[in-house]
Amino acid sequence: QVQLVESGGGLVQPGGSLRLSCAASGSIVSINRMGWYRQAPGKQRELVAAFTSGGSTNYADFLKGRFTLSREYTKNTVYLQMNSLKPEDTAVYYCNAFVRRVGVPTEYSHWGQGTQVTVSS
Repeated sequence: QVQLVESGGGLVQPGGSLRLSCAASGSIVSINRMGWYRQAPGKQRELVAAFTSGGSTNYADFLKGRFTLSREYTKNTVYLQMNSLKPEDTAVYYCNAFVRRVGVPTEYSHWGQGTQVTVSS
């Protein structure tokens, strides 16, 4: 089994910062794409930022440089540093990773349980 455990969400005032963490654990051979999505009430889940299979990073256009994605390969962990937060960033943030497990030749997508980020004064 593979687990993605997220942490770091919470309530923050507009203009503030939060850092989300996502740690993958289990019978992991390799992790390919890994990153963050978010879903606001009444909206579809959307990409925030993710590492691609080629090692580069995709960021959503709406971020405009406010968020930074980083990764610790040895810990199977990704971080999302969120600065200059706005009320419209309020959403549940989900970690996603494409993982190849021990004994399984194909990688599969896994999701974390989500962490709430609320930006409000």
